[in-house]
Amino acid sequence: MPFATNDPNMLDDWLVAGPAPAPSASRTTRLLGETVRLSTDADGTPRCSLGDTPLAVQQRYGYLWVCPSGRPARPLFGFPEYDEPGRRRVDCGGIGVAVSGLRVIENFLDMAHFPFVHADYLGKVPHTEVAQYQVQVEPATGEIWATDCRFWQPRASAAHDASGSEVIYKYRVMQPFSAMLYKSSFRAGELDAIGIFLQPVDEEHVIAHTLLACYDDHSTDAELIAFQHTIFGQDKPILENHAFKRMPLEGRAETPTRGDTSSVTYRRWLRERGMRFGVRAAA
Repeated sequence: MPFATNDPNMLDDWLVAGPAPAPSASRTTRLLGETVRLSTDADGTPRCSLGDTPLAVQQRYGYLWVCPSGRPARPLFGFPEYDEPGRRRVDCGGIGVAVSGLRVIENFLDMAHFPFVHADYLGKVPHTEVAQYQVQVEPATGEIWATDCRFWQPRASAAHDASGSEVIYKYRVMQPFSAMLYKSSFRAGELDAIGIFLQPVDEEHVIAHTLLACYDDHSTDAELIAFQHTIFGQDKPILENHAFKRMPLEGRAETPTRGDTSSVTYRRWLRERGMRFGVRAAA
């Protein structure tokens, strides 16, 4: 396989490659250090190729997903909220980040940084405590779930005012480079769904694709996208200024705190999978 990695976690899984081109159109993008061509036939059939070599590809959730080896170890994860009636589906676009995708997912799972990085949006001093929550790996799917997450937020979404409220969260990690967040919605008893799907350009660069499946009837698409870009724009310089661009998985490289249960579980999960792509070699 001519890609710049031999990690089966990347070669044998479905990797997002961005939105599908229009019918009868094509474009190129970067994946695992190589340039691939994406196209859509006139009948809507997606195609992907590396040079003259066709690659396995499917279209789901508004994106194209590519399996570099052509031998996927598992089906693409489910995203049932995407098709639920009444939800708005909003593609917030792709944002480039110069860091390992593993760093981006770990940051996505971290509630402790809310009051400091996302002040007046997702958190605010003195509301800094991360309440105890539960994390487990589901035996049937191998996915990480963090539940019973709660955090006080001044403005939890584009439609919220600045009066603040306690927000319920659930996190789900489906792949090393794909995760979901479910959080309190304006519709009673329902949770909005936010997906972050990282396109691995190479070991130290990703394109982060964010997708909403929400019940917000108060905001325009532009307002929803602007809110997500504001939050991600606050994270981006922090991520890109890590001392290590790649994720250190050895136990003592970085010291976790009590609020880092998701991060600890995620890193252990990556070690158990034998993750090598985007990982910093042990000293």
